[in-house]
Amino acid sequence: MSYWNEKHFKVFETPGLEARMAALAEKVRPKFEELGEQYSAYFSGKTGEEFHPHVAKHMRRTVNPPNDSWVAFAPNKRGYKAVPHFQIGLWESHVFIILAVIYEANGKAAMAERLLDSELIHNLPGDMVLSGDHMKPEASSVDELGEEGLKKLLKRLRDVKKGEFVIGRHLEREEADHLSKEQFDQLAEKTFDELLPIYNTMLGNNNQ
Repeated sequence: MSYWNEKHFKVFETPGLEARMAALAEKVRPKFEELGEQYSAYFSGKTGEEFHPHVAKHMRRTVNPPNDSWVAFAPNKRGYKAVPHFQIGLWESHVFIILAVIYEANGKAAMAERLLDSELIHNLPGDMVLSGDHMKPEASSVDELGEEGLKKLLKRLRDVKKGEFVIGRHLEREEADHLSKEQFDQLAEKTFDELLPIYNTMLGNNNQ
């Protein structure tokens, strides 16, 4: 039985804020709660730092229904937006398994400089994708971006207040529908294992 299926993605076709929030709470949030416990333990074990799950509640929304939802993992119990964090989440089109630095993060310039000095991103598998905006579902592969595109993305993270950096894997809706929980976990752990060196480089934890 597939871990993600059409009922999860169709939540984002539900019209109206209240109806979509109710559908998210019923069909998607239990998955995120489960993944939250599982992968917080995974990251705590991998980093030696206690990680905490943060399931999106979309509390600030008053009119527009959310187009995506997620669980984030960070070593900060009170929140995750001010630090680099990992996420598993859904858009209508795909599941995402990512590492993100969003515009609220502190110390973005130093993180960007460390990544500009590193070759890690160039050595990632070809199905890894990058984006400069966590609010949009689109992303480009490392190959599509090329050397110049990657530098531009990292310089924007460094120099522009709204600059962001999102990296990881997208699992298309049709692909996700064929993966069992065990297969999904294998993909998620593979992705996070590949992203952890980038996370450590961002933070200057080069001894890990």
